[in-house]
Amino acid sequence: MKFFKKSLLLLVLPGLAFSTAHKFYVSVTNINYSEKTEAIQITSRVFIDDFEDVLFERYGIDSHLATDMETELANEYIEKYFKAKFLVHINRKQSTYTFLGKKYDNDVMICYMEIPEVDGERIKSITVQNEILTDLFEEQQNVVHLKVKGKKKSFVLIKENNKGMLNL
Repeated sequence: MKFFKKSLLLLVLPGLAFSTAHKFYVSVTNINYSEKTEAIQITSRVFIDDFEDVLFERYGIDSHLATDMETELANEYIEKYFKAKFLVHINRKQSTYTFLGKKYDNDVMICYMEIPEVDGERIKSITVQNEILTDLFEEQQNVVHLKVKGKKKSFVLIKENNKGMLNL
């Protein structure tokens, strides 16, 4: 009986040690210049539950994203939050982007944005400031991948270091 208890403890203890799920706070944003459309295309992936939390904390709305009960104002508040927390500068001048919409993929919200009418020949630098969810989660990391005119650069941006630049 003593051997059985020790064996059971050895089998169960490791399982209990790792039973709490580790929560990752991360977003991934891809920024590409399209020569075909002469536009900077932005795709940002964020966990739905984290974004719902920030919409509630910041604006007091229960958004119910990715459900049948999603608020009609969801896109408006998503765009408002992005425009406050995600900035793009081309040649050191802030650029205005258009929020095109979103879709859901399992537990991730994918947002689409675009900066139209960008002359690729005139781009000398692109700076990205990404503070998405850093106001709510200290551990938030925002990964940004830039690809412009054949040059690539990636950044991991955090609350204390929220800007990255690609010089061309």
